Amino acid sequence: MNFPKIAKKVSMLAAIAASMLFLGACSVSLDAKKYEQMEPKFDIDSFFDGKVKAWGIVQNRDGDIVQRFTVDINGYKEDGNLILDESFVYGFGDGAKSRVWKLSKNADGTYTGNAGDIAGPAKGTPHGNAFNFSYEMDLAVGDSTYRVNFDDWFFAFDDDTMMNRSYIKKFGIVMAEVTIFMQKQ
Repeated sequence: MNFPKIAKKVSMLAAIAASMLFLGACSVSLDAKKYEQMEPKFDIDSFFDGKVKAWGIVQNRDGDIVQRFTVDINGYKEDGNLILDESFVYGFGDGAKSRVWKLSKNADGTYTGNAGDIAGPAKGTPHGNAFNFSYEMDLAVGDSTYRVNFDDWFFAFDDDTMMNRSYIKKFGIVMAEVTIFMQKQ
């Protein structure tokens, strides 16, 4: 038996296993079923009917805050669609100054959303106390632009307050996280 070759193969397999564990730890996947029976129920149409104020941060993979911002959201119905007209102000960092979402409710209770800087349609699914929104976006970082996936979760505190947690992923790995608190005005 060639023990050095066997040891090298075992060492390589251990390195691959450790890499897989590390990559798994870098991804986030919430179990939507856990929120189905939780109260209060989150109704996206009711929550965003009118003016909403939001405060948020973006954290990089190291946990450092790279953006701090506020958002004024004006929500209203137009032709059966929910329109979210968002205006951003940054405390530091930079990003979109505005975004207008158009959300359509599908027959099965899910939502399809579009906005000017979103690549393709966003898919939204209510889950009792939570609402999950997933979409792709071309995100500017410095002088580069990256196509990333947003795994966006809304959680109701009460009829007037909600928290949003977004996981920005590239190749299935969480690259940044966004935390936003929103309150009806």
